Amino acid sequence: MKRKLFLIAMAAGAAVAGAQTPATPASSTGAAKSTTVTHATAASTLPPGIPRVHGIVKTAFSLRYEDYKLGTGADAEPNKLYKVLYTGYLASDGHKFDSSDDHRRPVLDKDNKPVMGPDGKPKMGDPEPLAFPQGFGRLIPGFDQGFTGMKVGGKRRIFIPWQLAYGARGRPGPDAAHPGIPPKADLIFDVELVDVSDMPAPQRPGMMPRRPMPPVTPMNPPQPNVHLAPPSPGAAPNPAAPGAPATPPQGQTAPPGSAQPSAPAAPATPPPQPAQPQPQTPPQPPSSN
Repeated sequence: MKRKLFLIAMAAGAAVAGAQTPATPASSTGAAKSTTVTHATAASTLPPGIPRVHGIVKTAFSLRYEDYKLGTGADAEPNKLYKVLYTGYLASDGHKFDSSDDHRRPVLDKDNKPVMGPDGKPKMGDPEPLAFPQGFGRLIPGFDQGFTGMKVGGKRRIFIPWQLAYGARGRPGPDAAHPGIPPKADLIFDVELVDVSDMPAPQRPGMMPRRPMPPVTPMNPPQPNVHLAPPSPGAAPNPAAPGAPATPPQGQTAPPGSAQPSAPAAPATPPPQPAQPQPQTPPQPPSSN
């Protein structure tokens, strides 16, 4: 009786196993269909002019950030002048390589002398924010583009891959105590957006204010323009050609700044020579006629 029950149990187990065996291919088929649908969905988002290809889309690197304090001030609009406080770390070992706290100026008194602290060292002022024009490539790409969506007063931690930092070469430091950034180093920045403002207008030569020139006293008093002088009675009008400089009449000086033709100077008339005395004719003796 026990043997029969054992055989029945074995048969039931085999039936259950046979019933579950086809479920595995069905599950694989379902996964394949899901993958196909995913590829088809990704391909359908492309514009019509781009040919479709079959493959797996991979992300080489990405810029990530974490907001741990939301700001309430102005938005971090692009192409503005940003002022930020920051601290930079190496993502590999947490070494701090730069910070706004390292850029402080000593406090000065009214005599422009450093104020000394209790330890005998000069007192240092508050950290000075870093000011940079956003979107102009003045800083590494990850830092330049890492403030999207922030508001003034907010704090954020930015995770920058080495491709968006100092690249495969890194940044050498000034000495052994400050080795700089190693090659292919991922960075982490804690930043605080202090201010967002419009960038100053560029100074162009035409926009720069001109200093007033000192008055120049001409050697000869300026005379009226010959084009405005009334013609003499009976003289035929002789208008100047367009663009040609006006020639002042005899004895008249052209106004300052007007162009004058470069005519050769007339030679000076030599002074009159004194008359040479004529030799006197000796008296002739009278004729004896």
